[in-house]
Amino acid sequence: MFAKGIAVIGLGYIGLPTSAVLATRGVRVKGVDVNEHFVEEINAGRVPIFEPDLDVAVAAAVARGQFTASTKVPEADAFLIAVPTPFKEDHQPDLSYIKAATESIAPSLHGGEVVILESTAPPYTTLQISKWLSKLRPDLKFPHDSEAPDVHVAHCPERVLPGRTMIELVTNDRVVGGLTPACSERAADVYRVFCEGEILLTDAASAEMAKLTENSFRDVSIAFANELSTICEEIGIDVWEVIRLANHHPRVNILNPGPGVGGHCIAVDPWFIVAAAPDEARLIRVAREVNDGRPGRVVDSIVEAAGMLANPVIACLGLAFKANIDDLRESPALAITRQVADRLPGAIVLAVEPHVKNLPNSLVDIDNCSLVEMSDALPKADVVVLLVDHNQFKSISPADLDGKQVIDTRGLWR
Repeated sequence: MFAKGIAVIGLGYIGLPTSAVLATRGVRVKGVDVNEHFVEEINAGRVPIFEPDLDVAVAAAVARGQFTASTKVPEADAFLIAVPTPFKEDHQPDLSYIKAATESIAPSLHGGEVVILESTAPPYTTLQISKWLSKLRPDLKFPHDSEAPDVHVAHCPERVLPGRTMIELVTNDRVVGGLTPACSERAADVYRVFCEGEILLTDAASAEMAKLTENSFRDVSIAFANELSTICEEIGIDVWEVIRLANHHPRVNILNPGPGVGGHCIAVDPWFIVAAAPDEARLIRVAREVNDGRPGRVVDSIVEAAGMLANPVIACLGLAFKANIDDLRESPALAITRQVADRLPGAIVLAVEPHVKNLPNSLVDIDNCSLVEMSDALPKADVVVLLVDHNQFKSISPADLDGKQVIDTRGLWR
C-alpha cells in the first residue's frame, strides 16, 4: 500500500514517535526536519528528545533501514505534517510552520498521495492546506474544489500524553477528518497500520474542533482547581483537604491545582477557539486567563517567603511543564524560575531539573541562576519551591526541609 513509504514532516515530540511506530510495523518511513542536528542524531540511531521507549524503537528502525531522516522532502505515498503551531503575541494562531511544511511537500506530489495534518490547528486549517497546495500545484486537483481530487487532504490530531506517547499512539482512539469522505478513508489507511484503538471518521473541521475542545475542556477544569486554590489561600483553608473531601461525591472529580498550565497543547489550543469566535468564547477565555495568571501568584509567594533574608538561596524544583518528562514548552515552572531570578537579583536561584543536562536558553543569561543536582540544592536552600512533581522529588523527607521556607505548588509533601 505504501510502496514509496510515508514521509513525516517534523521530527519532534509527535513526529519522531509516530515515525518510529510506523517503522516498527514494517512501513518505510522518511523523516524530515529543518534541524540538521536532529537529522544527524536520528540517522545515527539516537533520539534528541526524551520519551520512554522511544530510543529503543528509533535505534531498531534505523538499524533495519526502515527509518531514515533528511532535511529534504522525498517522494512518498503519504505525508504527515507534525510541526509546531504556536500563537503570536496577540494570541492569534501562527500557521507559518504549517504553511512552510505545505510548501515543502508540494514539489513531491504527482497524484495519488494523501497529505495529513497532525499538528493541532484552528478550524479550517486543513482546508487552507488544500488551497495552498492548489496554488502551488495548479496541474493537480485538490479536494476543496474537486469531487475526484488527485491528492487527498485530511486532519488527524495527535491525542497522546507526554511520558506515555509510545503506548498511547497505538492504544488511543484516533479522529480522522478528511475534506471529503474519500480523504478520510485514505488517511485512515495510514493509522490502520498501527492504531489498535477505534478510528473515528468525520470531516476535517470537526476533527480540528474536537482536538481543541478536548484540551479546552481540560483547561477549564484546571482553571477551576487553580481558582479554588487561590480562594482557599485567601481565606486560610487547605485546598487539598477541600478537594479530597469534595471528590468523595460520586459525581465530582476536581483536579489538583498547580503553578499554571504548560505544554504544547493545553496552554495553546484554547486560544485557537477564542480566536475563531472571540465574542462567544467567554468561559474558555477566562479559564486561559486564570491559568496564565497562576505563575505570577506563585512568584509573589516566593518573593514574600524570601523577603526577610538578605541574600536568600532559593531552590526551584522542576522546570518541565509536567512530571517525569524533559519537555519545557510553555512551562509555568520555567517562567516562575525566570521571574524569581529577575525579581530577586540579590538571591541565588538553584534550578533543579533531573531530565535536562543544560540550563534552558531562557535562563542562561541570568547571572544569579544555575542548574544543579537536587543533592546540592537542598542543603544550601533557604526557600524550597516544588514546581513539578517529578518522581525524584518524592524521596525528599521532612528532615530535608527542616528549617526552610517551603512552597509546595503540587501538594506533594502534604
